[in-house]
Amino acid sequence: MILCCGEALIDMLPRKTEAGEDAFMPCPGGAVFNTAIALRRLGAPSGLCAGLSADLFGDMLRSALDADGVDRSHCITTDRPTTLAFVTLGNGSAGYAFHDENSAGRMLRPDDMPEPGAGVSAMFFGGISLAAEPCASAFEAMVQAAAGRWPIMLDPNIRPGHVRDEAGYRARLGRLIAMADIVKLSDEDLHWLEGPGRPEDLAAALLSRGPGLVAVTQGDRGAFGVTRRGRVAVAAMPARVVDTVGAGDTFNAGILCALHDALCLSRAGIAALDDAVLRRALAHGASAAAVTVSRAGANPPYARELA
Repeated sequence: MILCCGEALIDMLPRKTEAGEDAFMPCPGGAVFNTAIALRRLGAPSGLCAGLSADLFGDMLRSALDADGVDRSHCITTDRPTTLAFVTLGNGSAGYAFHDENSAGRMLRPDDMPEPGAGVSAMFFGGISLAAEPCASAFEAMVQAAAGRWPIMLDPNIRPGHVRDEAGYRARLGRLIAMADIVKLSDEDLHWLEGPGRPEDLAAALLSRGPGLVAVTQGDRGAFGVTRRGRVAVAAMPARVVDTVGAGDTFNAGILCALHDALCLSRAGIAALDDAVLRRALAHGASAAAVTVSRAGANPPYARELA
């Protein structure tokens, strides 16, 4: 299975009451949680490694994982509260305010982290779990232990408002990028990390640091991937955008699922990706993400919806 390692939280999505008053609706979410759910819905075996609370929100997260058949044997349960992410929407784009102090996900330490085990075929890391201590150090230690043993995909999914130690965070991302086989970034993330410049040039510079594939999403301008063999681009899929919550997470799952189905989700397979396989993987990610943006919240499609 593909083990997704990072945060599971509750997205508090903006809604209106019947009386027209502003309200928030709790929904299971978190970038890494969403990726695990999307993977399973698209047909790949997936698991989650995250800190889950014993509270009612933790129960919501467990129920959602069970409903889609995501393995949660690597999750760590504590009595600490669940992280809440209050979502604001402007022109379909999402902003986030995280309530994360002393949470079940944030307070993970290196000694808490499980050994992936023989059932794991690949690993995914990302999200706010890489930005806040002590969990950031815990997941970095997990990457260090896994590097060279399992293929690793990294999506930092950068939330600048959640970053308290920018220098430390940038240094950590640099170390993680060097250990990853696949790095995916939005164009906004890429510019935050690398500064101004042509996205293709910035992605190629990241490629030189170690990954076999760097994939970049560019909203309605599509996505591209760079490998040591060259560059492949795909167009964005037509969609009526309701909101973008979970779109990047679904794109990640689409890439991983396509590589899994093509028997290329290995360190050697990623290093030797040809253009045809990469194009199919990027297109699969874009198609799945287009469904997600067409409906409210992080609600990834099932494989049958893309047939």
